[in-house]
Amino acid sequence: MSEYTQANSISQSAFLNSSKVSATHADESRGLALAIAEAAADRKAGDIVLLHVADVSYLADYFAIVTGYSRVQVRAIADAIEDKVVKEWHRKLLRTEGKNEGTWVLQDYGDVLVHIMMPSEREFYNLEAFWGHAERIDFPTASGDGRITK
Repeated sequence: MSEYTQANSISQSAFLNSSKVSATHADESRGLALAIAEAAADRKAGDIVLLHVADVSYLADYFAIVTGYSRVQVRAIADAIEDKVVKEWHRKLLRTEGKNEGTWVLQDYGDVLVHIMMPSEREFYNLEAFWGHAERIDFPTASGDGRITK
């Protein structure tokens, strides 16, 4: 069998199974995004927003955008997210930026990008408005404190 034929067979097979894989991947991405939001809430992050950006961007399936009110808190939120994802999802962080500065930490989990920002950065860059055409994901909160309840 030629290399082209083999590659084409693999592509067709992947295409035929893609709807099942896509549904599973979408559920996993959503679950990961919710777990990230929960970890941020556990560290008292403010104004937690989840955006489903898969339909409007190739960068990721979800953005999690949260506020930390000090550099120490921003780093603590980042650490809590990383710990929870490793322990519960067995996934390691692909990339991280800004942790030393502590004003805007970006964590890349592939299908979920996490933005942990100080209030001034969050207001200035206003990612929610920039990605305003993305679907906003609601998650249940207890007493409006941003905590996710199941």
